[in-house]
Amino acid sequence: MTALNVRTTVLFGLVTVTAGAGAVGCSLGSDTDLPSGAGAVSLAVSPVAAAATTGSGTARPRPDAPVSVQARQGTIENVTVTTDGEPVEGALNAERTQWRSRWTLEPGTRYTITATAVGDDGRTRTVSSRFVTAEAKRTLGVVYEAPKHKETVGVGMPIVMRFQREVTNRAGVERALEVRSSKPVEGAWHWFDNKTLVFRTKAFWPRHTDVTFKARLAGVAGAGDTYGGKNTTVRFRIGEEQISTASENKHKMIVRKNGEVVRKMPISMGRGGVRKYTTTNGIHLTMDKGNPVTMTSGWEGIGPGSPGYYSLSVHHAVRISNSGEYVHSAPWSVGAQGNSNVSHGCVNASPSDARWFYNFAQRGDPYIVTGSDRELEPDNGWGYWQMKWGEWVKGSALKHSLKVGPDGSVPVAHRSTEAMAGSPERRP
Repeated sequence: MTALNVRTTVLFGLVTVTAGAGAVGCSLGSDTDLPSGAGAVSLAVSPVAAAATTGSGTARPRPDAPVSVQARQGTIENVTVTTDGEPVEGALNAERTQWRSRWTLEPGTRYTITATAVGDDGRTRTVSSRFVTAEAKRTLGVVYEAPKHKETVGVGMPIVMRFQREVTNRAGVERALEVRSSKPVEGAWHWFDNKTLVFRTKAFWPRHTDVTFKARLAGVAGAGDTYGGKNTTVRFRIGEEQISTASENKHKMIVRKNGEVVRKMPISMGRGGVRKYTTTNGIHLTMDKGNPVTMTSGWEGIGPGSPGYYSLSVHHAVRISNSGEYVHSAPWSVGAQGNSNVSHGCVNASPSDARWFYNFAQRGDPYIVTGSDRELEPDNGWGYWQMKWGEWVKGSALKHSLKVGPDGSVPVAHRSTEAMAGSPERRP
């Protein structure tokens, strides 16, 4: 691929239309070089204000700079910028004298600009221009861990992105992300490191909310000469509000659907004594399911042939963390369920209760553990609800949360950090 090696700043692909004279001129110079009559409109059409020099010496516009159309002695009627028939979003200023694209462009892609303007003399002219953006030397790959496209999820579901290269331009990446929801919510992005970016709402999503997430990363400079390669859209739906609470000291699990108790079950949790055998306390989310799931002592560093080694196939397992915790069927501990804790840290349930919960749970359902003295870490699985809202917002590169609704998201003006630092809200 061609490297984005910026040599100079030029006005690339300038097209000038002089409406009064009825002439069309194309030039890399200024539109003032061409004659204009009284009241005639001229259009300056520029893919970018900064161009990249390719290996062949040909200047191509950078994908991370805006398309701009400017009218002099008149107003812009219409601008369309397309690639393979797909439109590029943009907007006019209040005076209708300038149009600018909203998002970055795709590297190594051909675009067509068509602009129409009306001069002060009432005459209309249309001009077209074509250009190809420079290719990226390196592509910023990303894995969308959750949610899946068209998935129905629980009210606690985050949007989880894992970048395959380190991101240094965090603010630029955040600006390229848009969340829309059919019901208004407040949410924010949070960077856990240079590769992990998560969106979480302030309170749980309202049930039956339709959400559209658009990552317009194509052409975004993530780090140095590393650019986003393509745009992605994920649409998902928030299902029923399903929240489970499991008490470590009462040995009981209560499942609620839309606020109503639908099942109570006796359970057994981690036997404790050491940290690794203690079930983590706090707000978990159901992450995935397996039937069966093979559990071994490898996570403890105990391999085959060593004292204490085990390899066990468990059924109807619902994962709630990355530290090996599941809610699963445990017929061997039925006698302890409801009265004592005997597990290595998982939540043991009877075969019938575990089967019911396995069929009931959807990814992103809140699962709240109480009574344990080992707190769930915010970056353990999807333990994001463990972080106070003020701290969560501080993890955004833009340092603000977003009001999200059907028309998109807008920044929220925040009060002091101290006023924001309360416990996370659990209910919408």
